Amino acid sequence: MSKVKAYAALEEKGKLVPWEFEQRPMRENDVIIDILYAGICHSDIHNVNGDWGSNKDNFPMVPGHEIVGKVVKVGSSVSKFKVGDLAAIGCMVDSCQHCNPCEHDLEQYCENGATLTYHSKDRIDGSTTYGGYSQQIISREEFVLKVPSNLDLKAVAPILCAGITTWSPLRHWNIKKGDNVAVIGLGGLGHMAIKLAHALGANVSLFSRSPNKEKDAKDLGANEVIISTNEVKMQSVKGKFDLIIDTVPYKHDLKPYINTLSVNGTLVIVGYLGDADDILNTVPLIMGRKSVAGSVIGGIKETQELLDFCGKHNIVSEVEMINIQDINTAYERMMKSDVKYRFVIDINSLK
Repeated sequence: MSKVKAYAALEEKGKLVPWEFEQRPMRENDVIIDILYAGICHSDIHNVNGDWGSNKDNFPMVPGHEIVGKVVKVGSSVSKFKVGDLAAIGCMVDSCQHCNPCEHDLEQYCENGATLTYHSKDRIDGSTTYGGYSQQIISREEFVLKVPSNLDLKAVAPILCAGITTWSPLRHWNIKKGDNVAVIGLGGLGHMAIKLAHALGANVSLFSRSPNKEKDAKDLGANEVIISTNEVKMQSVKGKFDLIIDTVPYKHDLKPYINTLSVNGTLVIVGYLGDADDILNTVPLIMGRKSVAGSVIGGIKETQELLDFCGKHNIVSEVEMINIQDINTAYERMMKSDVKYRFVIDINSLK
């Protein structure tokens, strides 16, 4: 086993500091990737802080599940990758591969629990998985993704989480040219939702509480910005949207947005994980056969489809690059929404 340099939280709610871990032994179906870039996701902060009931015994924690790099070693049975290939890893590195969701390319919903890229346990030897805030990562071949060579690699990293989290509902609800799509919130998820819906040919609107988001939203591909606190504007789009992608990460009232859904329309929550009491009124759902749904990332096949789509349409995330030594400051800024729209770590700064 080799030593890998990383940044880790040594305890729950701890600052991230330099650390080294031992990589698990390589298997015949494994790919080892030297990491070039790692995106920072809000879920990294939640996991470090234990906001989702993290296991305190599973520290130190090396976060990071938006990973782009180059293949440096492959196992004897690997056929899809060779040394030198560009490669990426998202939120998962394994799943049971035999339950109903896994057999239908929905590994993110594995009935036996997907093995997450970090803060999880290897299915075979029980070792802890460590993420992208490190120099290297190992994964079984089936969970490694190919990266189109025409894309800016540093801006590809957030596609592995922010991108697929918004792409999956766009595909599941079969969004196509001429459909009306709205996005709630302009952040890491929201900006990718706008770009992807626009590229699919949809008419895209942004719901925002901030009038100053209009230029940015339109530059990203939105047709209009609707100020959600303006009752006149909200009334003007009543019954309009086939799909609303809700990226807001905190508890909020859904009722004003449900009124803007068309008959058979769906509002899909991708940002908020928590108690949903008192944020929903069933009357407009019943009276318009409207739906409120939830969604999380996508399977490996769907994620590869997204990367290929981004390659074809030259779509990447809007990013701000940082050195890994600035990770704690980046976390503080993210909590203030002080980034457009995703931080990405240059792993070459990890020496």
